[in-house]
Amino acid sequence: MSQQERDFPESIDTSILSLKGLIGKSSTMRNLLDLIERVAAFDSTVLITGETGVGKEMIGNVIHSSSSRRHGPFIKINCAAIPENLLEAEFFGYEPGSFTGALRQGKEGIFEAANQGSVFLDEIGDLPFSLQGKLLRVLQEKEVMRIGGTKPRKVDVRVIAATNRDLGEMVARQKFRADLFYRLNVIPVYVPPLRERKEDIPVLIDYFMDYFQRKFGVKKYCSPDVYKILEEYDWPGNVRELRNMVERLFVMTKPGESITAETIRKGGFLIKKSSFAQGQYTVVREVGPLKEVIKEVEEQLIQLSLKKYSTLREAAEALGIDPSTLWRKRKRATKGKR
Repeated sequence: MSQQERDFPESIDTSILSLKGLIGKSSTMRNLLDLIERVAAFDSTVLITGETGVGKEMIGNVIHSSSSRRHGPFIKINCAAIPENLLEAEFFGYEPGSFTGALRQGKEGIFEAANQGSVFLDEIGDLPFSLQGKLLRVLQEKEVMRIGGTKPRKVDVRVIAATNRDLGEMVARQKFRADLFYRLNVIPVYVPPLRERKEDIPVLIDYFMDYFQRKFGVKKYCSPDVYKILEEYDWPGNVRELRNMVERLFVMTKPGESITAETIRKGGFLIKKSSFAQGQYTVVREVGPLKEVIKEVEEQLIQLSLKKYSTLREAAEALGIDPSTLWRKRKRATKGKR
């Protein structure tokens, strides 16, 4: 990797690997970047999967811009954002006079427009079943049929698709064509969520801090405790959520101030875990009056937190409530046992 390809500050650990805006330090991310570089060199169809916010579109960009098609068009379309009755025209185009409201000269679809380039089909799992067979024809025959047309038109495009849905499970439920799934899944690229590669979080924080410093022309810094707090968070929105969080902290901090753990606490930016497995904290084995069960669990939590933490403030933070609220609840629980 040449130094010119690194787009982060020189002060950042040089062991960080960067590929056109995709950065990471974890072995998981390094393996992913290596796969992307190898995939880009070949003209195969790619299916990028992963949760919302992991950077699937950015990876599509990198694959195209690193491929032999980089000088050709790169057209993106979100299959979930366009009504079904318009999506077919966007995909395949139409001939003049094909339907009411059609342009007099007709229109080419995205596959024709992207000839010699690539098409990025985001949210491919939301593609209507009625259009899946027509997309399959593009992948198999390398040709499209415009709406109202009688002759197929040859196209030379690479298809890169992305989804946060389980297409294999959709195939099993007959919500997605099996033959299309196999055509799309020639080169699968799975992007792991941020909670599975927490080693990358400090790297991304530094990267985004540097970006916003240059964008806003203001120098600000994060204290070490900020990294610890952000590493412990689960980030259901993944890299997109982390970027938004860094920008929010950057903007909400006064000039000359450092971003600290207190900044996060006072602003109520994170604090509680974003997600946890059902049954992680307690298991209810008997049915009882809901009000009484909730009261009992609350009392147990209060007792446990006060034993675990040395101060009322720390215990309240762990519970996600104000210290004054915890004090009242503890007093009420103690009074009820007299």
